[in-house]
Amino acid sequence: MHHEELASLGQQLRVDAVRAADAAGSGHPTSSMSAADIAAVLLAHHLRFDFDHPEHPGNDRFVLSKGHASPLLYAMYKAAGAVGDDELLTFRELGSRLEGHPTPRLPWVDVATGSLGQGLPVGVGIALAGKRLDEIPYRVYVLSGDSEMAEGSVWEAVEHAAYNHLDNLTLVVDVNRLGQRGPTRHEHDLAAYERRLHAFGWHTIEVDGHDVEAVDRAFAEARSTIRQPTAILAATHKGRGVAAVEDLEGFHGKPIKDAEGAVAELGGPRSLHVAVQKPTEDTGRKTTPHGESEPPEPELPRFDVGDSVATRTAYGHALEALGSARADVVALDAEVSDSTRTEFFAKAHPERYFECYIAEQQLVAAAVGLQTRGYLPYASTFAAFLTRAHDFIRMAAVSRAGINLIGSHAGVAIGQDGPSQMGLEDLAMFRSVHGSTVLYPCDANQTARLVATMADLKGVRYLRTSRGDTPVLYGPDETFPVGGSKVLRGHGDEDRATVVAAGITVHEALKAADLLEEYGIPVRVVDLYSVKPVDTDTLNDAAAATGCILTVEDHHPEGGLGDAVAEAFADGRPAPRMARLAVRDMPASATPEEQLHKAGIDAESIAAAVRLLVERVVAP
Repeated sequence: MHHEELASLGQQLRVDAVRAADAAGSGHPTSSMSAADIAAVLLAHHLRFDFDHPEHPGNDRFVLSKGHASPLLYAMYKAAGAVGDDELLTFRELGSRLEGHPTPRLPWVDVATGSLGQGLPVGVGIALAGKRLDEIPYRVYVLSGDSEMAEGSVWEAVEHAAYNHLDNLTLVVDVNRLGQRGPTRHEHDLAAYERRLHAFGWHTIEVDGHDVEAVDRAFAEARSTIRQPTAILAATHKGRGVAAVEDLEGFHGKPIKDAEGAVAELGGPRSLHVAVQKPTEDTGRKTTPHGESEPPEPELPRFDVGDSVATRTAYGHALEALGSARADVVALDAEVSDSTRTEFFAKAHPERYFECYIAEQQLVAAAVGLQTRGYLPYASTFAAFLTRAHDFIRMAAVSRAGINLIGSHAGVAIGQDGPSQMGLEDLAMFRSVHGSTVLYPCDANQTARLVATMADLKGVRYLRTSRGDTPVLYGPDETFPVGGSKVLRGHGDEDRATVVAAGITVHEALKAADLLEEYGIPVRVVDLYSVKPVDTDTLNDAAAATGCILTVEDHHPEGGLGDAVAEAFADGRPAPRMARLAVRDMPASATPEEQLHKAGIDAESIAAAVRLLVERVVAP
């Protein structure tokens, strides 16, 4: 298209954004209108994308980080012939693919956006895949708003991109000056953004975002820049082209009142069609990294019953083995790989290991970006620090992303490091994530099996590992289906109570069972390694047989193992008598043994609680 046609296309995108929001009675047309000229130039001149084959490995990727400007994205799809005008006007309707913020219900959308500050971090993950793994010359374009440049996650991504020389990544900042409630921090001071990005090692270009010729040159310059990511800082006006709203406060997130008049002021509806350039055919990898065939079974490490091995160590060895069997497995860590044991994978498969440093939001975002390209990420850090990335984990679920997250150093059992390092909220956090799987193994062989099992699950998967060495309870050929459990003690009608534990507390529960035997109180011990989903059948059988259930967890009482067990009896059937042991006080530094005792989750405490529970049940 000539530049005059590009300007006309920009007006068409504005008109369609106004029309879509008007039809919905809600939406963000003014935020869409500011970036319309940028979108027109990108779509018509620089994006290489086959809309008929969105899975094509050579396609460029476009991430709309300012997801509230979804009317602009859908107007682009209409101009490309991917959606029709009738569908455009279903914006925000029940059942429509055109949601208020984009999601992968649309085949051309890789990740859900709308939680600001996430588009660039995810884009970095996609660009890393292209640069280091795929070795395909696709480009990644991220359109960001200026408001979200205040997010710390953006600057984690900015530094990571520059450090990795991601010259296949272009960030476009739509500097339209206005946020939701008024002016942004720097308003139209492009130099303020330029100084910050340049200091991080980015190539920067300042343009008038409504000058299509200047925007066109900026995209071309970005493509020719090597060893640096490029940021195009585009000064724009919110509500561009409609005098009643242009560059004025108070119109964020609202349809334009006089939509018909606005459309007329913009020159009326248009029907320009863009023949978007397709990627070249010679783009290297055409299938998923492991090909069309089923990946082979990994040769998992085998540990002898009775040995003492930390589950974090078993995780590291199992991940290394999984990486040897499957070329699609990648590992990421947040500068604690010597503690999480991801270092085993890093040494064996350095080309598929990604060091994210102390930047947990970027860690999860990179995992989400890598999985869009067909890779199977395992991302690890301390369980406590994954809470920093909760919003990225939540949005990963919205994105239908398949990622594996591993939290080590869980609970008070880590000992002297103290409460800042103790993951005591992680089970609750991950259980609340839509469609998640939450696993908490107690020994090395169980851990290894579950690491391999995670590879074939859907959605967000979380594995909790422990710092200290623990006895190996299971043989290497034991199986551990997700949603299952293991009854380690007691199976008969003589069992007086059931102790349900996971991870480190399984070992304490077994010791407690030995103590209780001395008092003539046989108990059933259930290893509930699958915290979500739980084994409701085994729990119901135990409840029917013993009438009493005691849950024991190295976690706060809210949202963890106890709540997972209680929910198994929330279907209206008679519930057993239940009690919970959990970490209820604020821990301090102490040995692991002292920590467990002070928290009331060691063997002695479990035995005492069972005795009290049984006495109350049999009391006349």
